[in-house]
Amino acid sequence: MEEKELVRLSREGSEEAFAELVKIYKIKVFNLAYSLTRDRDVADDLAQEAFIKAYYALPRFQSRSGFGTWLYRIVINHVRDYLRKKSRMIQIYIENIKESSILQEDKTMKEEKEPIEAHRRQLVHQSIRSLPEKHQVILSLRDIQGFSYEEISKILKISAGTVDSRIHRARKMLRKKLAPFLSRKGGEHEL
Repeated sequence: MEEKELVRLSREGSEEAFAELVKIYKIKVFNLAYSLTRDRDVADDLAQEAFIKAYYALPRFQSRSGFGTWLYRIVINHVRDYLRKKSRMIQIYIENIKESSILQEDKTMKEEKEPIEAHRRQLVHQSIRSLPEKHQVILSLRDIQGFSYEEISKILKISAGTVDSRIHRARKMLRKKLAPFLSRKGGEHEL
């Protein structure tokens, strides 16, 4: 059955049709929530809650954009709400991240003999988490989830030009944060 038909039936109250939509989107929704929270348990809870919100909001869905775009917007807003509720703790954490703490974590990882690739991923994700929220979201949507500029524009309800400039600024900020690790000798910290 096509997605439009599943949406129509779901809007009419068919739980089976909505369950099919959940099957189609559950991995993408979880991955989006996870890329913004970096916590599997929290992402799983937020994904389920976002589907519940979407189910109750279906009567208001007007098909101006695709169902997926509409759903991703719900997920992002739900994750943002969650992060705002936790913002005091998260902001303190983000403001207190210093290069030295990243270097200390690097030393700990070496002592534990974690694979270099895992270290690289963690370093990049930690650097992304230290960016302002709007830049975290835009990098997650584009570089982690692989959405096109047009899709991001629809999801975030911003112009394609704004998407482009935010991605450019976010990548520039990320490069600046990762520069100390890229310039080291010996290749241990090459990304």
